[in-house]
Amino acid sequence: MLAAERHQFLLSRLAADGKVIAKDIARELGLSEDSVRRDLRELAAAGLCQRVYGGALPASPAIADYATRATVEPESKGRIAACAASMIQPSSAVILDGGTSTLAVVHALPAELDCTVITHSPTIASALVEHPLIEVFLLGGRLFKHSAVTCGAAAVEATQAVSAELFFLGVTGIHPVHGLTTADADEAAMKRALAARAADTYVLASAEKIGAVSRYSVLPFASVAGLITDAPANDPTMGELSRLGVALVGAG
Repeated sequence: MLAAERHQFLLSRLAADGKVIAKDIARELGLSEDSVRRDLRELAAAGLCQRVYGGALPASPAIADYATRATVEPESKGRIAACAASMIQPSSAVILDGGTSTLAVVHALPAELDCTVITHSPTIASALVEHPLIEVFLLGGRLFKHSAVTCGAAAVEATQAVSAELFFLGVTGIHPVHGLTTADADEAAMKRALAARAADTYVLASAEKIGAVSRYSVLPFASVAGLITDAPANDPTMGELSRLGVALVGAG
C-alpha cells in the first residue's frame, strides 16, 4: 500500500470511528507501529488529525484562521448563540471569550439589553459599539492575531480587576476523554483566567468541536456549569458526556 493510500485509509477510519489506534491499524494492515505513527505524524503536520498517546483523534476545524472559522457551522453557532444570549440578564456582567461563536452571541443580543460585557477580543468589543446600553470593558495585552484576542501575562493580570455572573467560553475541542481543549498554550491560560472571574462558565459547543481534540487543555468538565449545544441527544459523544455528569443545555 502506497503512503497516499495509507493516509486515505487512516483518514477514512478516523471519520468512521472517531479515533485511530496505531497498534490496531498496524495489525490490520500488516505494518509496523512505527510506520503507522509516521503516517499519523505526517497527517497531523498537515492539520488532518490530532495525535494522542497510542494513536490519533479528529482535529478540530475550529483551529483554522479567523476568516475560515467564520464559515464553519454558521447555523449551529447561530442556534447556540441565541440560547446563550437569552441567559444574559439585564444589569448583569458577562465575560465573552473571543472567536466566531461568541461573535454570534453579540449578533443575537437584543438591541435594548442593558448590561456590561467584559472581553479580551477587540472584534467583540467593536461589534458592541452599536449597542447603546451595553457597557464594554476591553482587557488589554499582547494580541494573538490568529484568534484576534489578547493574551499573555499582561492580559491575565488584567482579569484580576473584573468579575461577572457568566462567562461564555469558546474552545476548539470537546472530547469525553481529553476534555476541553484549544490550540495555543497562552490562549488556554487566558481562558482559565477568565473562567476564574465568573460565577458560572458555559461552553459554546457548536457541532464541529464535538469529539475533536486540540493540543492544550483548557478546563476540566467539573469546572464548567454546562455545554450549550445543538447536537442531537442520540449523538454518541453527547451520551458519553452526559454519563460523565456534564450538564448539556439544548439550543434549539
